[in-house]
Amino acid sequence: MTEPERNSETSDNARHTPISMDGNPTIDERANHCFGCGPANPQGLHLTFTTDTSNPEAITATCHFQLDRMHEGPPGHIHGGIVAALLDEAMSKLNRPLNVLAMTRHMEIDYLRPVPLYQPLVLIGRHLNRPAKDGTPGRKLFHQAEIQHSDGTVLARSKGLFIAIDEKLLFAAGITPPPA
Repeated sequence: MTEPERNSETSDNARHTPISMDGNPTIDERANHCFGCGPANPQGLHLTFTTDTSNPEAITATCHFQLDRMHEGPPGHIHGGIVAALLDEAMSKLNRPLNVLAMTRHMEIDYLRPVPLYQPLVLIGRHLNRPAKDGTPGRKLFHQAEIQHSDGTVLARSKGLFIAIDEKLLFAAGITPPPA
């Protein structure tokens, strides 16, 4: 890779990563092809999140977005599978400020109202808890997320259980690129 290509790649990553987290990219961000946030995925959602860690007990990740007909399910509305992906992405963004690599183990979704296309929407993930085991943070992380209309109406809500995993094991298995 030439130096200009490397600089271009770095600037793309910075654009999709909150400034507070520069220098600590997630596996997805290193791979650049995450469906939710990967800048190099031409079919991806290209979501950009802002995280708030001012209260370590109530970490949030927020994204303002608007989708188009490519994401349609029922006429004029976002496909339910895309809604699920959005909620999962919001919850997964909470793992990074907790300095943990975790994957979704279980997720439940309440589809409360149809989620419209072509309208500004807000996606919010909230960390609920990480029970300790013998005084050490456990592997289980509990999060929730919701999609809101710009007027604050909740359109869909989810709860998820994430399990912390060792990134070195993924690298050793050839599943992920090496840590930066």
